[in-house]
Amino acid sequence: MDNNNKRRALGRGLEELFNNEPIDYNKVEEKILETTPKEEILEINLNELRSNPYQPRQIFDTEKLEELAASIKQYGVVQPIIIKKSIKGYEIVAGERRVKAAELAGLSTIPAIVRDFSDAEMMEIALLENLQRENLNPIEEAEAYQKIKDSLQITQEELGRRFGKSRTYITNTIGLLSLPEMVKTFLAQDKISMAHAKILSKIEDTEKVLDLANRIITEHISVRELEDIITKGEFQKKNPIQKLPRTNEYKYAEESLFDKFGTKVKIKNKKILISFENDNDLNRILEIIGISNN
Repeated sequence: MDNNNKRRALGRGLEELFNNEPIDYNKVEEKILETTPKEEILEINLNELRSNPYQPRQIFDTEKLEELAASIKQYGVVQPIIIKKSIKGYEIVAGERRVKAAELAGLSTIPAIVRDFSDAEMMEIALLENLQRENLNPIEEAEAYQKIKDSLQITQEELGRRFGKSRTYITNTIGLLSLPEMVKTFLAQDKISMAHAKILSKIEDTEKVLDLANRIITEHISVRELEDIITKGEFQKKNPIQKLPRTNEYKYAEESLFDKFGTKVKIKNKKILISFENDNDLNRILEIIGISNN
């Protein structure tokens, strides 16, 4: 490979790797491996590696790490890690479990592929891992989307495309950040639902939002009942809340399912129809339901 082609390979970022597909953290390594010749897989000293600086949460199951270390002792590191050159050594893009297991196995080096990701992409990769592998609450998810949006300076529509979500889903999720801190806490603690919070986030008056949030908890107000209260009461709205058409008695359930799956859901003739755009989107939905495709 000549120097120009090598520079292009090293500089191939997330957007180019995934083209127009939603970016899937679980396939970052797969995409990079597909585009990397074997001769570019290097042996890197473990003491030169450090975590992605934008990834603050790293909790590893000790038992599983020991199992992986035992496998590495027997078979070696089968799949190279992905790293980025930094001022001192390298930052781990993907494969931190393998690094820790290799250390437990007593290795001094590990096979690695060096890619030239930008700081913004390193942040995006860290947030992708949180979004797609961690069980984030809605506020954490909203904060992750907002960070990526601010870092990459992209629109909510573009953000939705990158993550396989609709623009409406992204708008509603980020809108949760405007809620009073106490209401955010209620949502994070599952005391109110995402559907409740979405409605509350459209109301201008903070005191009324707090009052309604407390009533939802103490009076066990449903989403439909909350909509009726908003419709009948005097509430200044940040954005007009559309009244649910009474011709569709399951609209409230469709809204709640939309919030859960991030895609259009239709209830008709006692059937739930969940839309998906591609195989990645279907797998994402199956994971939410708790169904593995392996």
